[in-house]
Amino acid sequence: MDMKKYAAEAIGTFWLTFAGCGSAVIAAGFPQVGIGLVGVSLAFGLSVVTMAYAIGHISGCHLNPAVTVGLAAGGRFPAGQILPYVIAQVAGAIVAAWLLYVIASGAPGFDVSKGFASNGYDAHSPGQYSMIVCFLTEVVMTMMFLFIIMGATHGRAPAGFAPLAIGLALVMIHLVSIPVTNTSVNPARSTGPALFVGGWALSQLWLFWVAPLIGGALGGVIYRWLSEEPTGVVAGAKTA
Repeated sequence: MDMKKYAAEAIGTFWLTFAGCGSAVIAAGFPQVGIGLVGVSLAFGLSVVTMAYAIGHISGCHLNPAVTVGLAAGGRFPAGQILPYVIAQVAGAIVAAWLLYVIASGAPGFDVSKGFASNGYDAHSPGQYSMIVCFLTEVVMTMMFLFIIMGATHGRAPAGFAPLAIGLALVMIHLVSIPVTNTSVNPARSTGPALFVGGWALSQLWLFWVAPLIGGALGGVIYRWLSEEPTGVVAGAKTA
C-alpha cells in the first residue's frame, strides 16, 4: 500500500510539473495565441485539481515536499513518511522535466538556457527582484498555500470541495508571484527544470527548497494553533 502511495505521488508530481512548466515553456508565448501569465497560472492550478480528484484518496495528493512537511508540522501527516513522499515527488518532477525537454527541444531555435520554466532571483527573476524579496515571497505564498490546504481538508470543511479550493489557491499564488520568482512554492517542481538548465538555476535552487519548506511548516503550525481539531491524516488510504 505504501508503494502505491509513493507511485501516486510520483505520477501526480509528474503531471503538475509537466502540465504547469509545459504551459510556460511551450504555450505561454506561442505567437498570436499564447496563453500568457494567466494561462500558466491556470495550468498549475488545474493540474492540482485534476490530480487531487484522481489520487487524493490514494496518497493525499501532496505533490510537493513543502506540503508534506507543512502537513506534518500541522499534525496531519506522519513524520516518518516525509522522506519517501519527498523522494517520490522529486522523481516525478525530474521525469516530467526530461519529457518536457524532449518535446520542447523538437522546436527550431529551442534554447534551454533561456530558463525552461526555472525559478530564480536577482538577474534571473522575471521582474529582476532581489534575493531577499524572492525569499520572502516564497515563504509567504507557501505559508498561505498550506494554511488553505489545512483548512480545505479539515473534517468540518465542505465535503468534496478541497481540490477546488487548493487548485484555485495555486492559481492565485501564480498570478501574484510569477513576475517575482516564476513561482515555485514547490521544491520538487523547481528541481526538475533546474537540472536541465544547470548553471545559475542549480546555484539558486537552494532558495526554492529552503523558503517553501519554511513557509509550509509555518502554514501548518499556524492553522494547527487556529483550529485544534484536526480530523484525519492527509495521506489517502490507510497503510496495510
